[in-house]
Amino acid sequence: MSEFLTVLFAVLPIFCIAGAGALLRQINWLTADADASLLRVTVNVLMPCLIFDSILGNEAFAQPGNVWLPPLVGFGTVAIGLPLAMLLQGATGLHDARARRTFRFVVSTYNYGYVPLPLILALFPKEIAGQTVAVLFVHNVGVEVAIWSLGLMTLGGGSFKENWRKVFNVPLIAIVATLALNFLLRGHEVPEFVRKTAHLLGQCAIPFGVLMIGATMADYAHEFRSARGGRLFGVSCLLRLGVLPVLFLLLAKFLPCPLELKRIIVIQAAMPCAVFPIVMAKHYGGDPATALRVVLGTSLASFATLPLWLRFGMKWVGL
Repeated sequence: MSEFLTVLFAVLPIFCIAGAGALLRQINWLTADADASLLRVTVNVLMPCLIFDSILGNEAFAQPGNVWLPPLVGFGTVAIGLPLAMLLQGATGLHDARARRTFRFVVSTYNYGYVPLPLILALFPKEIAGQTVAVLFVHNVGVEVAIWSLGLMTLGGGSFKENWRKVFNVPLIAIVATLALNFLLRGHEVPEFVRKTAHLLGQCAIPFGVLMIGATMADYAHEFRSARGGRLFGVSCLLRLGVLPVLFLLLAKFLPCPLELKRIIVIQAAMPCAVFPIVMAKHYGGDPATALRVVLGTSLASFATLPLWLRFGMKWVGL
């Protein structure tokens, strides 16, 4: 019971920050007009600083497996959900082809950034958490590639050839550049004031991002309440929070890889669907209402399932 409470109390602050974002939206202190500028600051300044601070000089990258294997795992754990979603789409009650494509894409993605980051920091000792966060960023390169390639093709919004430039964003450039700098200098020749500045800015990335997630979900909550989607909710939760976690944990248990990557796979196994696919569905030929129902449904259900999967997964894998 104490282990469960440890996990639960690690998860609760994330939901509380998201709830604060929703409340700020409702009272109009965090307005929709501010979203674009806040998103640019978070993605292009705060997150690269967090990446730089986490990766530079990190001992986890002394193991080559923490450089090349995490992106493959990130790509594969998104890709594995697509055929399973196709098998189950008939049970969702969706008949429109666009809605079915959206279901397949959204339920195959998982929250790979803003929720796992604070969870790792809360669940593990400082040194272990620092190494795991650094590997998480490299893992997320593969997730991004999967989303902008397989994801867009699933949505019907174009081929990878048409959208490949979107993969090369500022956080990805920060990851590659910092890995190169880490290899060349091991972080020893970077001035201390540069590292301190990056550290201070990077600490703002997680709360800013989670606040925006809460605000975004508040924007669409009225559509969720008015929508009929019981079967969609059930199938989405079964796949995202039931079947796929089992496959992820099997991968974490038996894949010969560094412990940092095993921890990441276990945490990702418990994640609900990512929020950003709602935006992608709106702009790339998907059905935003379906995306919303899947994301909100799995997010709400994860209040109960996330601590259970984390507790079981860490114990079974031996973390």
